[in-house]
Amino acid sequence: MKLLLTNDDGIDADGLEALFTAAVTLGDPVVIAPIDAHSGCGHRVTTHEGLRIEPRGHARFAVSGTPGDCVRLGLHQIAADADWVLAGINHGGNLGADVHHSGTVAAVREAALQGKPGVAVSQFVRKGMPYDWRRSSKWIEPVLRDLLARPHLRGSYWSVNLPHLEPDGPDPDVVFCPLDPSPLPLAFRQEGELWHYSGDYHTRKRHPGSDVDVCFRGKIAVTRLSLG
Repeated sequence: MKLLLTNDDGIDADGLEALFTAAVTLGDPVVIAPIDAHSGCGHRVTTHEGLRIEPRGHARFAVSGTPGDCVRLGLHQIAADADWVLAGINHGGNLGADVHHSGTVAAVREAALQGKPGVAVSQFVRKGMPYDWRRSSKWIEPVLRDLLARPHLRGSYWSVNLPHLEPDGPDPDVVFCPLDPSPLPLAFRQEGELWHYSGDYHTRKRHPGSDVDVCFRGKIAVTRLSLG
């Protein structure tokens, strides 16, 4: 199975390496990721200027564009025989309303537009706790194995959010759940002539049983999304 891996944190991001560690147990990964970070870029793509592709070793390419650009170039030029697109592991959650501005989720949405199945993986982070990418990779491998074995529903794609648990805690359960429809908390602070977003992500509204609620309660939230 050929797996196209990308992200929105840049090709040198630790989360992408954690995803690769899991993906190499499932198939033949080729990494096609942005040269620079594009977090929050949504489904932006480049159409009015050229894109540069830089080889970075075996089956590894850096692109001077967005996650959407990487998937487009990947599926049409570099890895046209890819069976799945995997994006992540994002440095931060992509829950509820986040999916609409996430470059990570946009990558697999682009895959769905091209008729390919995809999984976006994100690591929610709690304040004051460091990432443990080895643990993230361990948790996502069986989830990916399950999703890649399921029949593909054309026009659909998956979003997986990993919880951020204490180091000595047990491994989390996996819960299939719907997307939370609540808006993000909006707050801004002014510094000189500039306004900065200062909403508290951790106090956002959450519907019981939704992806936000599931992940915040310490479980792996798996959500099927669709183009329609």
